[in-house]
Amino acid sequence: MKPVVTLKFIAACALITLATASFAHEGETHEAKKGPEVKEQKDWGIAGDAKSAKRVINLVMNDTMRFTPDTLTVKQGETVRFVVKNQGKQMHEVVIGTKKELDEHAALMVKFPTMEHSEPYMAHVAVGKSQELIWTFNRAGSFEFACLIAGHYQAGMVGKITVLAAK
Repeated sequence: MKPVVTLKFIAACALITLATASFAHEGETHEAKKGPEVKEQKDWGIAGDAKSAKRVINLVMNDTMRFTPDTLTVKQGETVRFVVKNQGKQMHEVVIGTKKELDEHAALMVKFPTMEHSEPYMAHVAVGKSQELIWTFNRAGSFEFACLIAGHYQAGMVGKITVLAAK
């Protein structure tokens, strides 16, 4: 006897999958995924050493889908310690990159909302928690930071970073 798959069954499976995926980041910390930090040069810089960070930038995220502050200026060669605080009632993250990189990553997050990732240029911050991110901006230019959780980036949860060329 062959199993019969009905349209109702397929629709029910699709709804369960969508409902589960839409809450994929809720309550997750992603902190357990961190292993040894790999220092890989990116267009927007490289992972920094805590002892080299001479400046602290407090970055607040909330459920209005905004960062405070949302515009930053740093000097080429500067290592910054970001203290990222989630004041919202849902999971948020900050990811530093080029607009192109963030656009591509955001599109993947929409398709695969349960995708797990951990890089030195991103911090996933649970509700009411803080996390640090240390980054060396060793290349001048205009870059961005964003929350790439599905729907957040599309709602405008983006900031700008200007890295001034060394003199």
